[in-house]
Amino acid sequence: MTNLINLEQVSKSFGVNPLLESISMGVHEGERIGVVGLNGGGKTTLLEVLAGIEPPDSGRVSRVGGLRMAVVTQRGVLPPGSTIADVVIAPLGSAEHEWAGDVRIRNILSGIGIDGLGFDTEVDNLSGGERRRVALAAALVQDLDLLVLDEPTNHLDVEGVQWLAEHLLTRRTALVVVTHDRWFLDTVATRTWEVVGGNVETYEGGYADWIFARAERARQADASEARRQNLARKELAWLRRGPPARTSKPRYRIEAAETLIADVPPPRNSIALAAFARRRLGRVVIELEDTRLESPDGRELVRDLTWRLAPGERVGLVGVNGSGKTTLLRALAGDATLAAGKRIEGQTVKIGWLRQELDDLPIDMRVLEAVQDVAERMTLGDKEISAGQLAERLGFTPARQRTPVRDLSGGERRRLQLTRILMAEPNVLLLDEPTNDLDIDTLQQLEDLLDGWAGTMVVISHDRYLIERVCDSTWALFGDGKLTNLPGGIEEYLRRRHALASAEATSGAKNSATAATPVQRDAAADRAARKELQRVERTVAKLDDRERALHAALADASTEPDKLIALGSELKQVLADKETAEERWLELAADQE
Repeated sequence: MTNLINLEQVSKSFGVNPLLESISMGVHEGERIGVVGLNGGGKTTLLEVLAGIEPPDSGRVSRVGGLRMAVVTQRGVLPPGSTIADVVIAPLGSAEHEWAGDVRIRNILSGIGIDGLGFDTEVDNLSGGERRRVALAAALVQDLDLLVLDEPTNHLDVEGVQWLAEHLLTRRTALVVVTHDRWFLDTVATRTWEVVGGNVETYEGGYADWIFARAERARQADASEARRQNLARKELAWLRRGPPARTSKPRYRIEAAETLIADVPPPRNSIALAAFARRRLGRVVIELEDTRLESPDGRELVRDLTWRLAPGERVGLVGVNGSGKTTLLRALAGDATLAAGKRIEGQTVKIGWLRQELDDLPIDMRVLEAVQDVAERMTLGDKEISAGQLAERLGFTPARQRTPVRDLSGGERRRLQLTRILMAEPNVLLLDEPTNDLDIDTLQQLEDLLDGWAGTMVVISHDRYLIERVCDSTWALFGDGKLTNLPGGIEEYLRRRHALASAEATSGAKNSATAATPVQRDAAADRAARKELQRVERTVAKLDDRERALHAALADASTEPDKLIALGSELKQVLADKETAEERWLELAADQE
């Protein structure tokens, strides 16, 4: 494979803080790399050095000649005074009838959600999220060798995230993407880079494989790493107990994974937590009766809604942007005016409300003072912890706890907001996009805290992993004025959205042509596909055994150069054959769903 970009002994610092130290690595043709790490750890800096936006302090960055590359950063900088058409369409150099007749371009504009904005709209009049989507669309419509994306899912809903993942999988374009969306990372990435301590650790596969590698590494670590070890093992246990599609290698590491997590209990005891919540909350929590909610412009969002939240209920709320999720959460919090109906709140209810805005922080205090301003100590489960301990669990080291709030980054302010809310020990949590700007390690810590939290919870999030992990039921707003329960969770939501879109398309097509009859799957073809799937599984298992044997042989032949060369060549071929077989397995497994 062609090496598109190569870093040789690259270092980069800002002030006295070294973010990259003597990094040597490369991006190959067709590779899809997910970049993870703590906020402020150097992920964006690595992307900017790769893309040529920032020069390295030392070392060398080389790129293949004629490299076609697009970079979409979090800054969302677009030419002032330009229109959407100037940014997205004009660079293609195509006449309107040409790009308008191109199905690929139309699908991109629709999938990103900018087709309804109006191509003559000036980008200066767009919101931050709309500007990010326009920049992303401008990159996706091009024919490229490499896409470099920094948090592309931040302003997409669940449906948009799935569309983007599926779109990237259909392209031959190489990809380097910083993301905290674990489902997206697991679906898209063939390799994961973890930026940590100035170095970049590389792992094969996506999120599930990265978690496995971290858990295995933690298992062998010193006792001082016990807490991090337990978190990684707990996360791996949850991944293994869920749908098998969460890992790109569900069959080939299963024995090692099961051994590692054999003694890990379920993330939470829902029955015990619900019983405790009833003692804290009583019978009535929050109830909406015959409620109608409207948007500021008078558009009806919800009508005739009667919703009674139960003690200990853990609800995930999903829906397309603009469907009324945040308005419904505000109604539960008592902050929205009801167009009709009434809201009832239990006498013992104490609400903790995480809003998307960051305007409720005391910027004149230091981090620890801002947490202690709420409470000095709190009870979590059966343990009492201090303000400093909770702040540390959510990513604020003792040294960072002395930092003035005004000097915190957006992600750190979000963590502080969460810390203050949890420190108040609410018994009802309303979380509006809690994963925004949080890195994966902090997300794991947050989920671990919520696992043992006894109370009622409603979560709005486009992070599928968070909804599936911390919520027991999923509800959706489909834009029909109703709140719909989804027993099948996010997968059912996406199926229903797809069915609605198909129904709308079919309804429109009936005016011009009769809808085509769906093609029925052939039973014989299904049997043949299942047999091939089983054959490929056996092949991969054999290659896996051979890979382990070759690694052992390489270790034994450390003083025999000729033998090392021969074994290394064979190992390279085995790995290539294994990758091909695994890709075929994934294709066949997807067809069986």
